[in-house]
This record gives sequence, C-alpha cells and structure tokens, in this order.
Amino acid sequence: MAEQYWIGDFFIDVSRNQITKSMQPQVIAPKALAVLTYLAENQGQVVSHDALLSAVWQDTIVSTNTLQRSIAQLRKALGDDGKGQAYIKTHAKQGYSLECEVKWHKDAQPTTWQVSNPNPIQDNHTDTALVNKSPITDVECMHTVHDEPSEHSHDPHPLSRLKRISLPLMLCIIMLMTIGYFSYTAQQRPTLSFSELRALTATDNKESAGIYSPDGQYIVFHRYSQAYCVNNIWAKNIETQQEFRLTKNLDTFGSHSFSHDGKTLAFIQKIDCSKPITQKKCYKLMSLDFHEAIKSAQSPRQMMECNNSEIRTPRWLNNNAIALLQKTSDRWKLINYSVSDNTTEVIYELTSGNIIYYDYSVADDLFAVTTVHEDGHYYIKILATDGHLISSHRIKKPPGIKSFRFITPNFSPLKEQLVFSTGKQLFTLSYDGEVRQVSLPLDEPMGTPIFHPNGERMLVIKGYYDSDIATKSLSPIAQENDPSIIERSNVGEANAVQQPHGELIAYRSERSGEDQIWVTDGNHSRQLSRFPMDTYIYGIDWSADGQSLLVNANNTLVKVELNSEHHPYVFPFQVRQLFQWDSDAHKALALVRVKGIIEFAELNLTDSTMRILTDKPVYWAVKSDNGTLVYLDHMERFWRSGPIEDTTIDALNNQGSDTYRFVIQNNTLYGVNDDLQLWSYSLAENQFKHIGELPKTLDYLTDINQTQLFMTLRISAKKEVAELLLK
Repeated sequence: MAEQYWIGDFFIDVSRNQITKSMQPQVIAPKALAVLTYLAENQGQVVSHDALLSAVWQDTIVSTNTLQRSIAQLRKALGDDGKGQAYIKTHAKQGYSLECEVKWHKDAQPTTWQVSNPNPIQDNHTDTALVNKSPITDVECMHTVHDEPSEHSHDPHPLSRLKRISLPLMLCIIMLMTIGYFSYTAQQRPTLSFSELRALTATDNKESAGIYSPDGQYIVFHRYSQAYCVNNIWAKNIETQQEFRLTKNLDTFGSHSFSHDGKTLAFIQKIDCSKPITQKKCYKLMSLDFHEAIKSAQSPRQMMECNNSEIRTPRWLNNNAIALLQKTSDRWKLINYSVSDNTTEVIYELTSGNIIYYDYSVADDLFAVTTVHEDGHYYIKILATDGHLISSHRIKKPPGIKSFRFITPNFSPLKEQLVFSTGKQLFTLSYDGEVRQVSLPLDEPMGTPIFHPNGERMLVIKGYYDSDIATKSLSPIAQENDPSIIERSNVGEANAVQQPHGELIAYRSERSGEDQIWVTDGNHSRQLSRFPMDTYIYGIDWSADGQSLLVNANNTLVKVELNSEHHPYVFPFQVRQLFQWDSDAHKALALVRVKGIIEFAELNLTDSTMRILTDKPVYWAVKSDNGTLVYLDHMERFWRSGPIEDTTIDALNNQGSDTYRFVIQNNTLYGVNDDLQLWSYSLAENQFKHIGELPKTLDYLTDINQTQLFMTLRISAKKEVAELLLK
C-alpha cells in the first residue's frame, strides 16, 4: 500500500495517519485512511462494500455501518458534505468510487509543512478527537494536481532549499520536527485524566452498585446490612446531600437501571423458590416509581419472574424495553423484555462460547458485549438494539491484565471507547479491542466505573474487605466458646489451611497491598508468594509432604514452594476455583471454564488435560481419605461418588449452603447450614450429628485437623460510592 499520495490539494500520509491541506494536518483513523487508499488505488471505479470490507477489515467481522462511519469521516476531512459528492461518490446498492484524480508519491519525503499543528483543537466527534476545524472551502476537484505541497509554497522544490542550509541548522530543524511529531502523536490518542476523588457516601455500612439518574441529580445505590447479606436501595441528591431509602424492607436486590425519562427504576430481586425444580433461587424483575419512593419508601412491583433460569444486569432501552442477560443451560444470552407486551425475545446469543457482560449506551443506542469464544479468546462486540452485529474484535490484553481475567467494560464519553477496572487499575477499551491504561489517584481497589450523563465525572465503588482467619476447637468442652483469631490485620485474611505433618498454616492475605500467600507458625508470619498487582486468589491447598502449595492465582494454577519459588501449570482454559490438590497423583479438583461454560473437572497436572466429573453445576467439592468424592450442587444437595453412578446423601437435605462450604476429616463431613448450625456426617456410618452454633460473622469453612476447625470470619466490609472528576 502506498504511504503518500495526493488527492486534489490534499496530501495523504498513511504512515502518519494524516490528511493535510494548506499546512493544516488532520489526523484520521487508520481504518478510514485504508478505505481512502483502496478507493484511490481503484480511482474512478465503483468498489463494492464487500470488497472494501474484505480489503480493510481482513479476518474481522464488521458490518457496512462501520464502513459508512469511515466514509463519513473521510468526507468531513475532505470538506465533502456528501450531497455534492465531489470526492467520494455513493453508488446506491453498489459501493463507492473516488472521483478525484490521484497522484502517487511513492518516493516522497516528508517536508517541513507536514509537521503537526502545534495547537490542535479538540473535536469529540472523531475517532482521534484531534482535527483542524478550519473550514475547507476548495471542494472542486476539476483541476490538475499540483506538484507543490500547497498554494502558499513559492519554491516548487522546498527540499532543495533545505540542502543549502548548514548542517547544524538542518539537524536542529529535524530534531524540532521529530519532537513536534511525537508530541502530536501522543496527543492524538484521547484518554481519561482525573483531577479529584471525592466520597459520596460515608457510613459504617457497605454501599455498592452506584448509578446516576438520567438527569444527573441523584445517585442510586445499594446499602447492605452489616449482619446479613441483604440490602435496601437508596438514593442521594448530589447537590443537597440528602439521602432517601427507596425500598421498605431489606432483601436481595441486584443491579438497577432507570427508564429513559427517569421516572421508573428496574432491578433484579433474588429469592428462595417456593417449589424448587431446577434451581434453588428464583429471580424477579422488579420496578419502583422513583419519584414516589423519594417521598416515602415503596414496595417494589413485580414485572417478570424466572423460576427455571437466571437473569441479571437490566438495562432500560430508549424504546422503553428492558434488556437483560438470561442464563439457560449454562449459557447466557441477551434478551429484550417488552414492558408493554410482557414478552421477551432473544437479541443475541452464542452457540459456542458465552456472553460475559454487556452495557448499553443511551446516547448511541448501542450494546457493547464482551464474550468468550470457542478458541478461549475474549471479544468485544458492538450491536444494534435489534441484535445486528456492527463489529467484533478480539480484545488485545496488555501484560498487566492476565489472559483469563474477565473484564466488564462500560461506555465512556470518549468516542468508541469503553472503560473498565481490574481493581487498582483503570483501562480504556476501544471498539477495535485495543486496551490502554489510565492513571488513577487510588490506593484502594475500585470497581464498576459508571459515567455521569454529562461525561465530566464517574461513579466508582471503592473500599476494602476486612476478614480474619480463626479456629474453633472440636472438643465438646469448648463447643460453646467463640472461635479464636489466629491472624489479624485490617484487610482481608482468608483460606487458612493446615500444613500436613507440620505446624505451618498457609493463608491468603492483602496486608502487603496485594493478594498474596502467607504462612505462619503461630508466632511469626512471612509472605511466600510474589504475585503481581490486581491478583485474585481462588483456592489454595498443601502438597501431601507439606513442602509446597498449589495456588489458583488469576485463574491459573501455580505451585509455590516454601522457598518462594513459583512453578506455573499451563492449561488452555480458565481455572475458576481450586478445591483440592492430590499431589501424589498429580491431580486437582477444580471448576474450569471451557468455551465459556463452567465445568466441574479433575485436572491432570502432568499433561494439562482434564476429565469432566458431572454435568451438574457444583458449588463445592472435596475427596475423602478413602477417595470418595463429595460435592454440593446448585440445588444445595450433597452427592457422593459410587461405583456406577453418583447418589445423593438424603440425610443432608436442607443442610447445605452455597456460602459456607464444607470440609472432610477421617471420612467425616463437617458443614454449616443456612441457620449457621455446625454439623458432622460420617460417610462410613451414615450418621448425622448436630455440633453447635457458629457466629453470624462466618464467611466459610476452610480446613480441619484432628482437633480444630479452620474458618474465615468477616470483620467489616467498608465500601462506599465515590466520584472521580475528569480534568
């Protein structure tokens, strides 16, 4: 492809992504320039839509809407309003042609007038947001192409004048040109820059799920009870700082969305199914009259109920319908719920792969959908509200984001760019899949960035989770005593596991600023792992000899030695949760995500293969000392493996919990039910026994030895809604 050429009085420099006339450069998106160059190579000929899409967007699925946006950008840069079509002509149902004469400069050298404009003007309506707004009046393309760069050049050979300049001056000019070019190149990439962080809520409770009202006057958020994992929905007037409780009673409310007029709030409510058939929890789409709730807390009104599928992430559309994600048969699909007709229809789904997340832009009336495909890679798709695919690009994650890390991007005020957080880091994601980091004034994890309607500020949820590891004696004398704290800090400590044949206890902690593996002998603690920023640990277990640990860090398995050496295991899929490690057999029990679907599997650490153990959704699983596999399914039923098929443990009906987990010692299960009652069950004797009560601050059980039960206790969860103000 030619790097430089003329179209009338416009000089095209593909290497710099510039179109220049009269010493005024304009920066153009590379794909748009590629369209122009392909038309120039076929000057005067009608080029079909398919030919342009195939030539410019090779191996990428895009629609003609993407091509039309590139044509519109080119016409704007060339001063062509699209009506007269002096440069690019539209041929209905056929394609486009370039009507202007083209002169190629295959060996052209950059000249002094091509230096970028030192004072570019911002324009939020282009991909680069840096174009010259001076009106271009010469749109007639009937004259011959001139050899000189512009009408202001009197010497037809400006380079010949440069040759007569002294060498030092020449070097100085080249240096200034280089500095100007790279300075301008840096500016042509629009990004986010923040000047201030301020708290919007400041209570002892935990707040989350913050959004703005359509008029930007209120924020709406969840406020959780400290003792229970239930919440009320609240609103706050940003100007007056007055708060309003919108819902009458505490319940399990999910994310919410405003109708376009700001009058109604829609959200998900999760409840126990009255008659569970395929799932323990049922999901309801609820609504609330926002203005009435501001005056007095209201009881939500049910719009739709799902007893055999899961729904989440409602987004109210401009046409007064509500978009939702619905999960059936382990796959998520994007659906449209008609409020007026009380009907649903599928907007978009994948036959192989899965939808991870989506957002909706009120301004552009578009969906941005993140997906994982059969090849294991993640994609960003832009959809029209009728499900028409506008573009699909693989997400190109930088080294700072681990390959299996999920991202949940939302729309931003930057053109064709979304924004997402991985914890302490903020990133932008372009429609083309390019990821760039944004500098943030934060020292605490931050999530769910949502922009104000005016695009000048952004809501985030920031804070910390404080938990400790504790033990409780299994001795009958000590059953009524409270658990004993064995590791305490003001951040998260969890997942304590006892070293086999030793005195060490391994656990995960955030006390060093990041999620890491630590060990303690009861007197001294030391950090064992050195994982990077924004690491998340999903399970740890000791080897049989007690000399190493298997850790699920950032959805990959890593063996960490007691001397802190790291040895990763490479699997072609995401390890979602590590349950147990059999180091002698080189196998592990885990949840994995394959082609977007969560599977319960046994992993072979020797050859990186896996064996799926059941088609049931599984919450927790452990093997007993004699090799019996016990697992808890999505209906909170306990199953044990058998010689022919797995069977349920009927004595444990209503004793399971998807929150508190269970452990096994000497072929005896120890678990906690939803009433926080600790129990045991002998697999050999089929005997159930109630042991005692556990505190309401219990997070989950983590391990057991001959005398003690290990657990994680919740101390506090301080999360608040805050605003980041753009510079």
